[in-house]
Amino acid sequence: MPYPFTLPTTSPLRLPSHFDSPTHPSLPVHTSTLRSPLRSSLKTYKRLPPPNAPRISLHSLGRSKLITLPSLRLMRGTKRLELSSLEYEVFFTLATLSYLHTLLARTALHPLYTTTSPSPSPEVRTTLITKATKHLLQSAQIHLYLTHRADTLRTTSPVTPPALDISPPTLRALSELAHAEATLLAVLKDDPYPAALAQERNENDKEWMIRAPSIPKVRAHLFARLCLAGAAHAETALSLLAGNEATEGKLLGKVGAGKVDEGLVRYVDDLRRVGRARACRFLGIDRDSDGKTGEAIAWLRAGMGELGLSSSSDDGDGNGKKRSGLGLSRLKSSFSEKREGKRVEKSGDWGADAGKAEEARVLAALETKWVRENDTVNSQLIPDAGGLLREMPSGREIYTVKAWEPVVLGGGS
Repeated sequence: MPYPFTLPTTSPLRLPSHFDSPTHPSLPVHTSTLRSPLRSSLKTYKRLPPPNAPRISLHSLGRSKLITLPSLRLMRGTKRLELSSLEYEVFFTLATLSYLHTLLARTALHPLYTTTSPSPSPEVRTTLITKATKHLLQSAQIHLYLTHRADTLRTTSPVTPPALDISPPTLRALSELAHAEATLLAVLKDDPYPAALAQERNENDKEWMIRAPSIPKVRAHLFARLCLAGAAHAETALSLLAGNEATEGKLLGKVGAGKVDEGLVRYVDDLRRVGRARACRFLGIDRDSDGKTGEAIAWLRAGMGELGLSSSSDDGDGNGKKRSGLGLSRLKSSFSEKREGKRVEKSGDWGADAGKAEEARVLAALETKWVRENDTVNSQLIPDAGGLLREMPSGREIYTVKAWEPVVLGGGS
């Protein structure tokens, strides 16, 4: 987390060949001059990581004959689209700006997950997460602005968008996705458990040899509601992506831009699962602080169920005995954790699992600790995890996506 978008690129274009401005004669030339370094920068950047993300094209009512723009690539091998409107330049530029904010958020969060350098201090950790959150909220604002712009465009020109990326449902889904990521980051900022486990796994961090990581008491119930709000935004994004592909995607399939990348859909679903699993964990922490260890363990197992993982209780043979070896889901989880660690060190598409492996580690560590305590001290009955899910509270919002104000050009010739 956040999603590793790949920036789109664009074909060369001389605007004076297609546009003129009686009121501002130099504007087409000046715009082409500024567009050229943007295109060069995007092409240079694209050579660094492998292509792996959505595709953006643009729609409007202009006088140009052809504007060839690539969209944010949702599928590898998708060809460029030839578009006939200046409005697509606006969509292309602003969508690219939104993806840049998401990538800047990833850059800010990268030091939290690397194991080749000492873990950042709590103050630095808070600063990095706050910086990433601001970038994600900015990304959500820009995508929401494009959603309203696309809605207005569809009202004045009721035609099918030339690419799935710029249809209003897809743009709104990407705004909801960024909103969900920012909401979950607000919880991560004050969540001590992932930081403690990361510090323990970091071979270059020697602080644990001096003192154990401090686990302060958290506002567990509030954090659970925030996580549920983030999961709800991710669920909305997932339904918008699926529903939009089922309707407009069929119309767009003939031009090769009607399918959403499976990796993006899988990421959004994983983010929804992580949000609900994290809410289960905090509800378990809340129960444990009240001395109800049995319910706390049940909440942890409910969280593992949300992630599609088995708990330690599922490794029995039905007679209270443990089966030898790891469960298949846990074995797969350990492999995915190793792959994710390599991605982090290479600064590649790390976080593509939306933090699923990280949350699974925290749940497993807490379950091991609480089960041991319950077996030796408390001996409380552990209720059925499925029944607890019906008792989940409602989500609570922490951020509001404000209206984004584009830069207004001043007058001039």
